[in-house]
Amino acid sequence: MEGDIVQMGAYVGAGLACTGMGGAAVGVGHVVGNYISGALRNPSAAASQTATMFIGIAFAEALGIFSFLVALLLMFAV
Repeated sequence: MEGDIVQMGAYVGAGLACTGMGGAAVGVGHVVGNYISGALRNPSAAASQTATMFIGIAFAEALGIFSFLVALLLMFAV
């Protein structure tokens, strides 16, 4: 019985950690949406901001990958 409760807690924690992946998707959409909005306002400056957009995407995706890693650790390391 005790092992089942621990396993259930691990699965609930993994599910909660997966919400970080959804947050990363929202973050990437926000970064790219703001880039597109700025590029439409000033097309001549868009080329110089592309690297900044990719850095923002990388940081947002890193948080998503980190939450995925936490979810895997909760599911399989307990």
